[in-house]
Amino acid sequence: MKALKEQLLFTLKPNYKIKTVFIGGGTPSTIKADEYRTIFEIIARYMKQDCQISIEANPNSATKKWIKDIYNLGVNRISFGVQSFNQDKLQFLGRNHTKLDAIDAIQYAKEVGFEHINCDIIYDTAIDTKELLLDDLDIVQSLPIDHISAYSLTIEEGTKFFNTSNTKVENQILTQMIFDKLNSFGFTQYEISNFAKSKDAISKHNLGYWQYDEYLGVGSGAVGCLNNQRLYTQKDIVKYISNPTQYSEIENLTSYDIKMEKVLLALRSIVGFDIDILNQNEQQKVQLLVDEHKLSLKDNRVYCDNFLLADELALYILE
Repeated sequence: MKALKEQLLFTLKPNYKIKTVFIGGGTPSTIKADEYRTIFEIIARYMKQDCQISIEANPNSATKKWIKDIYNLGVNRISFGVQSFNQDKLQFLGRNHTKLDAIDAIQYAKEVGFEHINCDIIYDTAIDTKELLLDDLDIVQSLPIDHISAYSLTIEEGTKFFNTSNTKVENQILTQMIFDKLNSFGFTQYEISNFAKSKDAISKHNLGYWQYDEYLGVGSGAVGCLNNQRLYTQKDIVKYISNPTQYSEIENLTSYDIKMEKVLLALRSIVGFDIDILNQNEQQKVQLLVDEHKLSLKDNRVYCDNFLLADELALYILE
């Protein structure tokens, strides 16, 4: 935490205006709320008045005291890594909380005063069935949640699932069922994995990424993007603590890199992109997809009508 403060003081410039803060990348709820106090004191002078401050939490480590204390520090949006309310699935995923832990944490966050509460759920696991997923979604509907992040299970190299077969099973029918069910519950899909009950419930921080806004990455393993450069902090926690202001890598983004990211991110969300960033050949491909009702073109901006096709369409346009 001391290293984090040192990096913040080094990174923040007098002219910066912070629109959103997102505390995540690990398990923030394992750190005492009081440890964050100095962090908020440092960034307070830079934050805009309507700054959305989100924090991630696990149901097993987010105690009632922690939830209350973190709310009193000024956090106004909380995201619980629930993944499922099914005990067999929680065990399959290696989660340490129970169904009741998750329900209690969410309900207490509402009691404390949180108006914006997110719940993460995971699908495309080998044990998913229609009944299991519908049970999870019914519980979601019964809780005071205004945002859902529904993620397809991703197997990363180096994780315990990487060398395990029969862990992930993609099922587009079940995926579409999840999307349709959440929509029927009043959650509007505004990005491939995110659903909100209102405009105020949207994660403004994530929206900034999709709009290609600049952002600071602070903490071990964090990534920032400023002046068309991607800045990587030290992933090794010991190296980070010894020198938190030294980046492990600085990547200079080319004009093509930037265009690729703008198109990929924009088509996965309601953001869309300005067609003028494309060359003539790419614009012709967009028009073909518009004619085939795969994309929409409105006020010179291109939008994807089916987020599940976004990546394929983006690669077709830019290949």
